[in-house]
Amino acid sequence: MKYNWKKWAYAALIRAIRTFAEAALAYIGTGAIVLGDVNWLAALSAGALGFVMALLLALAGLPEVKPPEPGE
Repeated sequence: MKYNWKKWAYAALIRAIRTFAEAALAYIGTGAIVLGDVNWLAALSAGALGFVMALLLALAGLPEVKPPEPGE
């Protein structure tokens, strides 16, 4: 069974980067009124956790990358 690992890795990386941005943005948007009020270490930490979780969830499967059909 042949699987397109490059396509999977690309799709997983794109999803993880988007999740990083969404998690960091959600953290920044909840408590900051001005730029100086942002706890950047915590925002980056929340983004990093989202990145890792997205990669781990991608191991279960990505709808963008279909598994090969039986017999291929």
